[in-house]
Amino acid sequence: MSTPWQRAWPPLRRVLYWTHRWLGIGGCLLFVMWFVSGVVMMYVGYPNLTDEERLAGLAPVRFDQAVVAPAAALDALPPAVRAQPPRRMALEMQAGADAQPVWRIVDARGSRHTVSARDGHVLGPVDAAQAEVIARDFSAQPGARWAETLERDQWTVPQGLNPLRPLHRIEVDDAAGTELYVSSRTGEVVRDTTRAERFWNWLGAVPHWIYFTPLRADPPLWHDVVVWLSAACIVSAVTGIVIGILRIRLRRRFRSGAVTPYTGWMAWHHIAGLIGGFFVLTWIVSGWLSMNPNGWFQRAPADAAAMARYTGTGASPFPWPPAMVPAGEGAGASREALLMGFDGKPLLQLRDAQARVQVVDAATGAPAVIAREDIVRAAARLRPGAAITQAALQTHEDFHWYGHHRTRVLPVWRLEFDDAARSWLYIDPTSGQVAGSNDRNARLRRWLFNAAHSLDFPWLIQYRPAWDFVVWFLSIIGVVASASGVVIGWRRLRRKPQPSPVQRGLQGSRVS
Repeated sequence: MSTPWQRAWPPLRRVLYWTHRWLGIGGCLLFVMWFVSGVVMMYVGYPNLTDEERLAGLAPVRFDQAVVAPAAALDALPPAVRAQPPRRMALEMQAGADAQPVWRIVDARGSRHTVSARDGHVLGPVDAAQAEVIARDFSAQPGARWAETLERDQWTVPQGLNPLRPLHRIEVDDAAGTELYVSSRTGEVVRDTTRAERFWNWLGAVPHWIYFTPLRADPPLWHDVVVWLSAACIVSAVTGIVIGILRIRLRRRFRSGAVTPYTGWMAWHHIAGLIGGFFVLTWIVSGWLSMNPNGWFQRAPADAAAMARYTGTGASPFPWPPAMVPAGEGAGASREALLMGFDGKPLLQLRDAQARVQVVDAATGAPAVIAREDIVRAAARLRPGAAITQAALQTHEDFHWYGHHRTRVLPVWRLEFDDAARSWLYIDPTSGQVAGSNDRNARLRRWLFNAAHSLDFPWLIQYRPAWDFVVWFLSIIGVVASASGVVIGWRRLRRKPQPSPVQRGLQGSRVS
């Protein structure tokens, strides 16, 4: 007598095979696209104006012309804007026919404002002719010309650019085919792309992230599309692994002596799928988790009040002009002066054309000196009610603090707290600014996404040829497994349906 499991297995097996077959036809196409585009992204990232590029395009700050104090610049903004301390406030030069020092302000809500440091009036909007002159000064290319004004295109879809829209697209007319985007609201150059970046991104980030403009312009819709496509691919991968295990014979081999009952493309799909199946599954699951489905990895919003207590900003106006501004010429001259605060001290961070940093006390003009005891005392205000269990000066990258496509401050103070979230804060020892943070949730996401998806283990990414080899090897296995599935699926779709036994009988009776 058969058991319940023996009776249930045949229909379950049919469901298993049917699910993998029909999800796999579309899923394998996506897998091939994701593997190939992922390899491209190893070498060409999504277009972005880096800090180094931005600072190199700015003129040296004319501090002698910056007569409007920071407090006066904030007073020029609407009362609702200046009700809370700004997130960021920096002095730089506005390029163009009327070059002048300006205050670039990011308010508490993330909106952008530009105030003249020469006479205190709010600047903007910037028209096409002004944007063209700004781009010419920034790029040092007199042939730069305005092309169009737009809300967004393929290279400006990220939501971080929303406060700066509409954007003027400027064709620089150089050998690299550079295009610059100038904000019509603030006059800032906010993005650059080159011909090579645009070409490779159509093979890299755009298909990999499903980053097509009409879809990405609607963030909730884009999020849902990526989440559900990834979920379907997870089911395809899981069912494929189960079938692959069921059909493999390592000891009692098939009559031909093979470990697989299949031949041709089916054999390639079976073996490559088993070898690379775990990697394919972890890769697609980690990509799905990166979309934060169901808000599982949601982080608590920043505590603006705690940050104000930490920096001590707002207690008194920022001293202006500063006590002393280091002189500099050429590339060594300051391109940006960023206002900062630490424990009630007004600090000025100066950055030159190479993004080299110097931090001075704005009240005394002396280089900023911040001791460990100062950081520990001030940082306690960031996590009220929690004690600091460890404060270590980290001098090298580790699993949770590493570069790989980003810049990390080193050395950096790592402070660990005993709060419910087990928070870690990273503090820049030169300025006392919070350079980063994570908690138990973020560290778990680090394992589930970054490590599983990008294989960015410190011992591997520090030796780039080794990291490249591992990613290439696994990607090739994934492409073989997926491409063979595409061929199998295409052949099945093209196959003419076979008549059933009843239909064949009817056809035979007609012939007779």
